[in-house]
Amino acid sequence: MSELWNPGDPGVLRLPSGRLVRGRGVGHPMPEGPLPGFGLYVLDREPSDLAWPRRWVRWPDFGLPGDDADALAGFREALERADRERVEVACLGGRGRTGTALSCMAVLDGVPASGAVAYVRAHYSPHAVETPEQEAYVRAFGPDPV
Repeated sequence: MSELWNPGDPGVLRLPSGRLVRGRGVGHPMPEGPLPGFGLYVLDREPSDLAWPRRWVRWPDFGLPGDDADALAGFREALERADRERVEVACLGGRGRTGTALSCMAVLDGVPASGAVAYVRAHYSPHAVETPEQEAYVRAFGPDPV
């Protein structure tokens, strides 16, 4: 896939490396435009109605990933694939879990963990990362499992 996301489209986050990742809520209508080439879904249940390759990380609403190593592997895969594919990261509403996942991906892309939530709030959504526990998860996040 040669075309990536349009940086001006809703939900598209530009990471420091220049990679573009779209965050969204699967509980909302699919945005107009191209479909993802890959999706990282951070949900309590595995999505079954998507026609593109995906990875699911079990993650309860308003909570934290059920398996830190699985989450880290998902973040790394999504980040790597964003070099060449349209990657989306999504939870139900597109804020808490999606914002937390995007913040962790920002850390992997070079943003200090202490500033990753602020980066994602400034460049994706001011409502990203909803709970104090999610904020603490990002602050403690690094390339090794938290």
